[in-house]
Amino acid sequence: MKHTELQIRPASAEDAGRLLEIYAYYVQSTAITFEYDVPSLAEFRERIAHTQEKYPYLVLEEDGVIQGYAYAGVFKDRAAYSRSCELSIYLDRSARGRGFGRALYEALEAELKKMGVVNVYACIADPITEDEYLTRNSEQFHQHLGFVKVGDFHKCAYKFRRWYNMIWMEKFIGEHESHQK
Repeated sequence: MKHTELQIRPASAEDAGRLLEIYAYYVQSTAITFEYDVPSLAEFRERIAHTQEKYPYLVLEEDGVIQGYAYAGVFKDRAAYSRSCELSIYLDRSARGRGFGRALYEALEAELKKMGVVNVYACIADPITEDEYLTRNSEQFHQHLGFVKVGDFHKCAYKFRRWYNMIWMEKFIGEHESHQK
């Protein structure tokens, strides 16, 4: 039996090409992201750098090959929301179902807890009826990790000549004390 080595580490600018390769599939072939066009490598590299100014951006490698990534971002751009953030995760389409998503989210949550984040949110594309572009797998994945649905937006996104819903899911990863640091 082959032993594989997994590593989760912060993303670097050199990772942008592989991360964009993973993301491009979701842009071109799914409604998981509502982006229509694959960003340029320079734009994607800038997105990573911008995120890392304030939040963690992690990659998971298996035997030195990046199989997925996850990052946190601004939930709402007001000071009172500073203990909340939005999470995003993308896995190589051949790497799903192997526990990589859970591993990435657990590592991401650990980093966010150190920063004092107590609420995490996921904005998830939701099919009106499952189709070849979108299933409810992401919602089910998040439920499995302890997220609960807190909001539904109906027919708010249009991609592949059809309408999609969007849901928000929430998870508490820390204590809500009256005197936060």
